[in-house]
Amino acid sequence: MIDVARQTWRLLEPYHGMIYFAPEATAAYGELGLRGRAGYFASRSAALGVVPAPVVVATFYNFNPVLVAESLDGVWSVTDPAAVLAARYAAADQALRGTLGDAITSPELRRAATLLRAAAEAVAGDVAGRPLFAAHTALPWPTEPHLVLWHAQTLLREYRGDAHVAALSTAGLSGIEALVTHAASGAVPAETLRTSRAWTEADWSAAVSGLRARGWLIEDADLTFTPDGAARRAEIEKATDERSVRPYAHIGESACVELQALVRPFSRALTEKLMPWALSRQ
Repeated sequence: MIDVARQTWRLLEPYHGMIYFAPEATAAYGELGLRGRAGYFASRSAALGVVPAPVVVATFYNFNPVLVAESLDGVWSVTDPAAVLAARYAAADQALRGTLGDAITSPELRRAATLLRAAAEAVAGDVAGRPLFAAHTALPWPTEPHLVLWHAQTLLREYRGDAHVAALSTAGLSGIEALVTHAASGAVPAETLRTSRAWTEADWSAAVSGLRARGWLIEDADLTFTPDGAARRAEIEKATDERSVRPYAHIGESACVELQALVRPFSRALTEKLMPWALSRQ
């Protein structure tokens, strides 16, 4: 069941993740006075309410705290969480309509929304140690199926994300060290991870050196795990999977397989339009 759960989450991820690349979102946040990365940090953390930047640093984990603090500086003096959340959902609505067209009213999308909502609601009370997930469970459910599906995947994304942060922290990795090990796994280029999270080259080099000294990485020019480092990273992924399987187990393996088939064309269309660079990783 764990493999099926991971595959289901991964296949649905573009349906949620498109909001971070949709021009509709950038425009909506801009209308509220948010510029640059402020829209990302404010919109994803708005469910927490008005909280100090260190709370967002803690929950977002692998971003440079300086970037988080600078991006959120003054945000809640020009707008408020309710307005940002409304803008986020309006942008998701526009982006999904613009990409999927008439498919948003199809029986396939309605069925997918029903299945994923059942999965998300099954773990609505499982909030201990999951701050971002807990905050989003307090938000009202949308009524239209295409937004129900988006909200459900948002919930399950944060459910898994909180579990992953817990596993990384338990393994003794800082945020930047987590990124270095992610790069060493080959999933995403190191430079993409470093720059997207605003870490300096000096910060990155220090993290790499520290992981080599602790036996995670071998001493070479590339990011290569030692056998122990590879095993420890695998344990992190295993722990994340185990703490994220429950919603998918609730609806069952056959429903997950059905859900994958239903959402595959939607996720593909969103990826092709808004995240074409991700196609090379699939």
